[in-house]
Amino acid sequence: MASADSFGFLLRQVSRDISQLISSTKDILAIIGAIYAAKKTFDISYGAYTLFKNHLRGQISPLNLEKSFGKWAVITGCTAGIGRAFAEELASQGINIILISRSRTRLQREANKLEQEFGVETECIPVDFSQGRDIYAALETKLKGREIGILVNNVGVMYDYPMMFTDVQVERLWQLVNINIVATTMMTQIILPGMVERGRGAIINMASSASLKPTPQMSVYAATKAYIDYFSRAINYEYKSKGIIVQSLMPFYVATRMTRFSDALSKPSLLVPSATKYVQHALCTLSYSTRTTGYWPHTLQWWFLSLIPENIYMWGAMRVLNALRRQTHNRIRHRSGQKGSQGSTGSMSESDSTTIEPSSSIGSISTIGPSASSSSVFYSATEDSQSNLASMDKPHVKFD
Repeated sequence: MASADSFGFLLRQVSRDISQLISSTKDILAIIGAIYAAKKTFDISYGAYTLFKNHLRGQISPLNLEKSFGKWAVITGCTAGIGRAFAEELASQGINIILISRSRTRLQREANKLEQEFGVETECIPVDFSQGRDIYAALETKLKGREIGILVNNVGVMYDYPMMFTDVQVERLWQLVNINIVATTMMTQIILPGMVERGRGAIINMASSASLKPTPQMSVYAATKAYIDYFSRAINYEYKSKGIIVQSLMPFYVATRMTRFSDALSKPSLLVPSATKYVQHALCTLSYSTRTTGYWPHTLQWWFLSLIPENIYMWGAMRVLNALRRQTHNRIRHRSGQKGSQGSTGSMSESDSTTIEPSSSIGSISTIGPSASSSSVFYSATEDSQSNLASMDKPHVKFD
């Protein structure tokens, strides 16, 4: 009997302890939940504030770029898409433009347009950025002594369409390094000292949202853009006390020639803006953020991506890019069938090649690097350009 009473007492004591433990655990979980809810509330509130500060405030009170930074801007990869949109938007604000890209003909055409529409001065410097270090001494000589207030490092190259690493041609891998990484680094090295000496200047470097997380089937491209993002942030920290702004722009898809591999991505929409619309928004962020997508719907996408674990992101990216790759292959086969039915010989069309013509009266123009007609590999070097789908069934690369 005594044993039974002792067992009953022990059971009641254990039950009481368990009840107290559960009660304490509920209290702890309630505290953790309250902290988590407070953190999420703060994150959302801070995100809304950041969205207003980085995007809307610039729209309400735009910066006078000429007064803030200077009379001249240098833009690389400027004959199409985002680069051309930067040239036109800056020229519309009275800033003179130094245009740097490969095609002399396109440079002249763009310079004529800027002079006629906006009444600004222009200078054209044809440069083949894929040639590596040999071009930069001559380029530095041409830019020496110029009071350059804004540098837009827009020149870049991407895959023809999403593909596995071993499917990327060796030539394209070298171009990804020389154009995406080396050009941005060396253009900054050439122009930044003058900005520091004058105590003002802005450098806009085109990174990409592809660098936010490792991106399968865009592995090397994403890695080069991650370099640009890290480089920009570090240089900005080094020189912000000198009056210099170095901005890392990280857009998602923009409807340019670079997205022609997809029907959906090549049509402007709210989430996939035109180059002109994107640049108008991006320039409004210049004095308010040094690391931004440049476009508020893209910032919303960025927030969403930041919530996704890396492995899940790569799993999803792999499947989305697989679908885009299949879509591109289907378009290639369709176009090849059309060519076959028309008796095409498969030769490159005139629009697929770049020709250097004699210089016109626009400034002093000379080509740095081999002429465009001296190589069987063509390129369209800008963040905004991509190979023509009409010739994507050929193993060549094409830049601006």
